[in-house]
Amino acid sequence: MSKGQNKYRQERQERQSAGSVRKGKNQDPGSRRRDRSAGDRSRYRDGSRDRENLRGYAPDDLQRDREAIADDGVEKVFGRNPVLAALRGSREVEHIYIAKGTEGSVRQIAGLAKDNGVPVDFVDREIINIMARGEKHQGVAARVSQYSYSTIQDVFTRAEESGEDPFLIVLDEINDPHNLGAIIRTAECAGAHGVIIPKRRACGLTGTAAKSSAGAIETMPVVKVTNISKTLEDLKELGLWIAACDMGGQLYYKADLSGPIAVVIGSEGEGISRLVKEKCDFTVSMPLCGKVNSLNASNAAAVIMYEIRRRRDLLDI
Repeated sequence: MSKGQNKYRQERQERQSAGSVRKGKNQDPGSRRRDRSAGDRSRYRDGSRDRENLRGYAPDDLQRDREAIADDGVEKVFGRNPVLAALRGSREVEHIYIAKGTEGSVRQIAGLAKDNGVPVDFVDREIINIMARGEKHQGVAARVSQYSYSTIQDVFTRAEESGEDPFLIVLDEINDPHNLGAIIRTAECAGAHGVIIPKRRACGLTGTAAKSSAGAIETMPVVKVTNISKTLEDLKELGLWIAACDMGGQLYYKADLSGPIAVVIGSEGEGISRLVKEKCDFTVSMPLCGKVNSLNASNAAAVIMYEIRRRRDLLDI
């Protein structure tokens, strides 16, 4: 070893003994291992040995984010309008997460949450991306209680309070949550009094359906029943006419859609099942003038609902 090298080694050892050694590429592996195992310098700023804290989080922040993205069965709602609707609705909102740097209507969400005593955390956008699993979230997410389904009696009470004849939408095995949400949204806008869905072989009120409904599921009564055919029989006994929206029927603008009515919308691929259609009083169809032989379920439902709305409004003129 040369005299110069020996002098450099001696100076480095003196700095190490003084506790002022600088870790870097010139530090030999042995001294680096010794530094990592030496007392408190092996720990992170919060005193833990958790490498996740390299992100700069305190332990409480890490626990909060783990709870946010945990698949623990707690329902989550994404998007600004759905979260606002949840805060204004009857469901309990447990926690709200807002992506850092998000602006605009999130201030209204944060203010309403504060008024309702709901905790709000500002988190990295990646946390909400993980929670949403590909859904559009606009930088806002909420953990909410399970949706509480309504009863047929709730629907009739709503109709009575509106001063109108009952107006219901019955969905026969709609499996796409986007379609379900869109139909509920249109039903709420068109003044329907309730939506009926089956318990099996159909989509329920998921987070995707809530997002597609733009918050309408918080105000529109949704009834889940075991048997659609039996439910239609019960509605008939209560004085409702049952209209099937399907091919091969009378043009909807020529059909009698007045009075207490329930409109049945079939599934995306199969339409209305045979047993359900047999329970309907009549069938209404839309003219199809193009080469495509059917409409999307939510689009067909919108056409029928607003035709009923139009006729009801004309009666009030």
